[in-house]
Amino acid sequence: MQAIQDFARPVIQNVEKVIIGKRSAIEMLLIALLCEGHVLLEDVPGVGKTMLARALATSLGIQFKRLQCTPDLLPNDVTGVSIFNQQLREFTFVPGPAFTNILLADEINRATPRTQSALLESMGERQISVDGTTHQLERPFFVMATQNPIEYEGTFPLPEAQLDRFFMKLSLGYLDEATESQMLLNLGRAHPIESLTQVTDGRDLPALAQMIWDVHIDDTVREYIVRLVAATRRHPDLLIGASPRGSFALYRGIQAYAALHGRTYALPDDVKRLAPAILAHRCLVHPESALRGVQVNNIVASLLVDTPLDIGQV
Repeated sequence: MQAIQDFARPVIQNVEKVIIGKRSAIEMLLIALLCEGHVLLEDVPGVGKTMLARALATSLGIQFKRLQCTPDLLPNDVTGVSIFNQQLREFTFVPGPAFTNILLADEINRATPRTQSALLESMGERQISVDGTTHQLERPFFVMATQNPIEYEGTFPLPEAQLDRFFMKLSLGYLDEATESQMLLNLGRAHPIESLTQVTDGRDLPALAQMIWDVHIDDTVREYIVRLVAATRRHPDLLIGASPRGSFALYRGIQAYAALHGRTYALPDDVKRLAPAILAHRCLVHPESALRGVQVNNIVASLLVDTPLDIGQV
């Protein structure tokens, strides 16, 4: 797994010039990239979500586009539109911002459900269909969407089908005081993003994604994933448990996590490390349980404690 470490190490170090104190979140983004998945960042304004996406794209040297989601945004504003070419006397397709390598869908929950759904096909199949014609998207294709967890006025919550398309859901959180003080020093005179340069070739990501499959997952670990996901479907406080797409994402995720840390095999601790980010947003708490203050993250944490690694431990 040396090639994956050689790819990831300079990217992490480069992004940390802009986003300090958040190595864990940067690693998680790289895991999603290596698994060709997408990430939902839910956090309060001003913690660096947009800068993180820009720094990542610059480090990889691949195309980056930002889509500011608003209630008046139309599906064609995302996917593209066919316009009539007077010279050719025919319709010509003009690609939208979704035709890129890294797409930042900023404040995605401000877009209407109709516009949100315009991303479903691209996230699931890496293609876009417009006017009966299917256009393949270039790889790598990575959607990083953001939303504010506390501002609900004028927003449209993502439906379960849309949430399930996201490989993982992350939160950056606030910096500690010492790190925030260092950040203020780093921002003196010029923002670090302005001097950031490419450190690796992001076009290598599809090939690296294939290498992830070489990471061995023991039958015991695979069955542990299955039992953990099944436990979310049986939990009395959950209306909907994690989907089979969730179990596959967790399976792939621990392969990437192991490779990122120089291992050719996955461990049960890898499952425990990634399960909250990969499974929690795929579960829906019962309305009655939500009124009692039950939170899905706490449920997943308890299942990680209660679910046995070996069936003989039941």
